[in-house]
Amino acid sequence: MATNQRIFSGLQVNRTVLTGGAVLTAIGAVLGAAGATMVCVALVTAGRSWVRGLETAPSALAQRALHEARVASSAGWEAWRAEHGSPN
Repeated sequence: MATNQRIFSGLQVNRTVLTGGAVLTAIGAVLGAAGATMVCVALVTAGRSWVRGLETAPSALAQRALHEARVASSAGWEAWRAEHGSPN
């Protein structure tokens, strides 16, 4: 019983099994992190390839959408002013 240690009156912990479990958990965590990294790299690579294949750049699409939103906002404001007769 040299590998067991008595803790809290009656609880016995086998240090060999505990150490082995901790080592296996650490190995599993490293493998999980490596797998997650590989998935992220694959997704980023696919996303970059998809963006390169677009006819219009995402920044140009965003600028166009912002311009359209500003025009729509201005038109709405003008229509509201015309309806309510507000000088502002």
